[in-house]
Amino acid sequence: MLIRQADTTAVLPKRLDALTSLRFFAALAVFAHHFTGLGGKTGFGRSPWIFPYSQMGAHGVTFFFVLSGFLMIWVFKPQEKAVSFWWRRVGRIFPVHLVTLPLAIYAFYIAAHADIHWGSLLSAVFLVQGWFPGITPTLPGNPVTWTLSVELLFYALFPLIAPIVVRIRTRWLACASLAGLAAMWAINWYSVENFTPATASWVMRHPVLYLPVFLLGMTLALAIQRGRRVPLHPIVPIGALALYTYGYYQVTLRVPKGVLREQLDYTLRPTIALLAALIILSFVQREIVGRRGILNKTLLINLGLWSYSFYLIHHAVSRLSTYEWGRMPDNNAVLFTLLGMALVINILSWALFTYVEEPAERWWRTHMPKSWRTPRDAAGDSALPPRPREREAEPAQV
Repeated sequence: MLIRQADTTAVLPKRLDALTSLRFFAALAVFAHHFTGLGGKTGFGRSPWIFPYSQMGAHGVTFFFVLSGFLMIWVFKPQEKAVSFWWRRVGRIFPVHLVTLPLAIYAFYIAAHADIHWGSLLSAVFLVQGWFPGITPTLPGNPVTWTLSVELLFYALFPLIAPIVVRIRTRWLACASLAGLAAMWAINWYSVENFTPATASWVMRHPVLYLPVFLLGMTLALAIQRGRRVPLHPIVPIGALALYTYGYYQVTLRVPKGVLREQLDYTLRPTIALLAALIILSFVQREIVGRRGILNKTLLINLGLWSYSFYLIHHAVSRLSTYEWGRMPDNNAVLFTLLGMALVINILSWALFTYVEEPAERWWRTHMPKSWRTPRDAAGDSALPPRPREREAEPAQV
């Protein structure tokens, strides 16, 4: 693959709308995974047209982690105080999380007639449930917010490591990213071979394990800002993802358990991270040279903006629907139900974004302590030229 150097004096776009739109498709894939379940009698209904491939939607979280690292560096302001950054992140992720948490508690505890382990539930309220072993159930509170537990560690570290990362040469960052992804593979292998299934599962969700994925996103953003370009049409990485998904589940269905299937599982997260990075790269390169496509349409951009609220409520809505009406027949007609439910959840997500998420974030920002604010004319020391202003990076979703 040919890497070329672009003009580093060119002004980068202030918005990357294609990435906002991609968040919607990633969130929709996660929803499809929860809707169809894992087989058997899980999920609300299963369509042979998309199952078992819809299970790959669970790994849409990896896309969001790569995207989070990318956007954090893309909008990085060296002069910003760490406490200011942390304050803004709290205002971005916590309000709608706390507002939607009662719905999740009703869906996954009250309606499910499940016991509440109050310590574990409290850890989910503060989004640290992924940090500790022995949490009950494995994904307490709103199950999907385990990803925010991962993001929280990245947010805590970002103001401390970003000034260092931006001073490292791109090739060394790339090597560190690849080494980190290799470590994910090795840790997955070791955990499955040496720990109980419950412990291995906790290890593979631990926030520290995903730091290489964030670093990959950061490295990609810096490479683009430093002028690195790779001729890559979006159809190539998207097609590669489709072929990988098809091949993965064909092997899973047809090949007996053994080394091949095990290694395929161990390399799944690193592979998806690399494919996510290539998808992001392909669309960003198009946008920075002024090429606009369907992902730049207002509707998809708005759906992307609403996707954080979408992912916070989609699993609870799907679960409550199952309690109310029972599972749908496992046939392709269930796709109409999937699309209808997605439409309803998007309408609810619009309301949450409009009346909770955005107003709460604005209110929170205006109440930042004055001593934490960064003067507009503060001098920044960075190895890079000034970065374009971009909308606040969104939290990851699953």
